Amino acid sequence: MSRTVDTDEQAALCEAVEDALRNVEDPDAGVNALTAGLVDDIDVDDDRRVTVEMSLGGFDGREADAVMKTVARAVRSVDGVANAQIQPVQAETVDETDRSLGVAGFDHVVAVASTKGGVGKSTVAVNLACSLAGRADVSIFDADIYGPNVPALLGVEGPIYSTEEGYPKPVQTDGMEVMSVGLMGDGQPLAWRGAMAHDALTELFEETAWANDDVLVIDMPPGTGDTVLTTLQEVPVDGVVFVTTPFHTSVADTKRSLQLFGENDVPVLGVVRNMQSFTCPSCGDEHAMFPDEDGAEDIDVPVVAELPFTPELQRTAAPGDVDPAVEQLGETVLERVEDVWTAEIPEDAVDLRDVHPDDRHEAVREAFEAVDEGEPFRLVSDRDPSPVRTFLADLADANPDALTPFEVERATPETWVLETVRP
Repeated sequence: MSRTVDTDEQAALCEAVEDALRNVEDPDAGVNALTAGLVDDIDVDDDRRVTVEMSLGGFDGREADAVMKTVARAVRSVDGVANAQIQPVQAETVDETDRSLGVAGFDHVVAVASTKGGVGKSTVAVNLACSLAGRADVSIFDADIYGPNVPALLGVEGPIYSTEEGYPKPVQTDGMEVMSVGLMGDGQPLAWRGAMAHDALTELFEETAWANDDVLVIDMPPGTGDTVLTTLQEVPVDGVVFVTTPFHTSVADTKRSLQLFGENDVPVLGVVRNMQSFTCPSCGDEHAMFPDEDGAEDIDVPVVAELPFTPELQRTAAPGDVDPAVEQLGETVLERVEDVWTAEIPEDAVDLRDVHPDDRHEAVREAFEAVDEGEPFRLVSDRDPSPVRTFLADLADANPDALTPFEVERATPETWVLETVRP
């Protein structure tokens, strides 16, 4: 929601109008009109005339009229309001048939992680998404179920509505989609145990009905716990951006977390060194936040951004409108995605990606039996093909160790390439 005011008097009157609207309930959602996102803008002019713009696309004609009349009465009841006008706004509609379930439909999925809390991970995730929103259809998924900060950082609130089929739809803010458990509750901390957290997160990953499908940014929980492992197992992540500070303990912990992502075939796109410096408000000079530390010197990955400790980065972010310090972050991260996924797929490989699972063994059999002894055999799959080694050995009437070399490379988040030689 936005305000259109010019003076302190108008701002005070606008705040009084907002307080009145908090007593107007959305009949469908059971929450007040502001929380439900029905109010787009409140305009107060020099003559104390108030115009409220409302998004009422979810109501039929009679319901919309009733809501507007209720809002008008609430606004007129505020002391100092000379007149009230309610204007319905034609919201941009999404063709429900264009929504896709789960995260597999995105062109790119980028995770933002940290080894501990308090390093600005969520702030970086939100600013990364907002910097990308100026050039792509972007969504952000708040996977930090124990401390979901993304809604507050973006200034968005629930409730979460559902499609006709009952699948949750993310909240939109300036064209960017947001999904978080923080939009579903009352803001209280969640006390889910591991299994409950796993089930809840998996369900949201699989069933959220997204309209945007270019880039998904995932704000990971800090550390390397169950939720992080769930994300790595359930989601085809293109790469991870690690947020750290120059402090030596943060750098050491980051190195250990990088190993976890490597073990799960998730490339590290780069490190964001947050709180690198600050500008003295008195002298205007820039100073290092940790003058005796040397940042990520020992981390063998690119530094994609060095961000200062500044109030500008703490303000509510907006899609396409970010602080100059993070303007290039989105472009740099996408360039890194292209750089790390550079494996070439051999033209002579048997391609199983569009083959039904029931038919894959036969496809492999035919291709392998057509290869002469000592000749290379190549296979492309949408899952790790390493287990096929035993099957190939049986076809060749050989020991699995005889298939040497036996190399499996992950070419893209959803493509593996196997190269071996028929014994």
